[in-house]
Amino acid sequence: MRAVVQRVRRGKVSVDGQAISEIGQGLVILLGIGPEDNEEKARALARKIALMRIFQDEQDKMNLSVLDVKGEAIVVSQFTLYADTRKGNRPSFVNAAPPDIASPLVDRFCELLAEQGVPTQTGQFGAHMLVEIENDGPVTIWLEN
Repeated sequence: MRAVVQRVRRGKVSVDGQAISEIGQGLVILLGIGPEDNEEKARALARKIALMRIFQDEQDKMNLSVLDVKGEAIVVSQFTLYADTRKGNRPSFVNAAPPDIASPLVDRFCELLAEQGVPTQTGQFGAHMLVEIENDGPVTIWLEN
């Protein structure tokens, strides 16, 4: 399981010109699922992200979590995080989990993040999405488990 976590001032996901998710301060999480991933990994990653201290405190230090700042999250499924670019110029995605494994695990990750106390919205699995990210900092963290 791979995640690119971006601290945002705002985030928005649109499909076919219609906004389906929108948040203010919080996190946009691009989430890739591998074929060996499972609920245990999803649970650990959700906990890590909910508690990760990447928001500024009153001394301007990254010392607060998304929970501390009462932020929200948008989770966007992103199989391209498993791109293999070692051969040629066209990425291969054979290391990404197939949709029948990935889709329910993305949904479960979102539920687990919400259970941690983070209000969580999603993109639309398998759709062509426009993802607007107003990265704050910029702060972008790569996580893999």
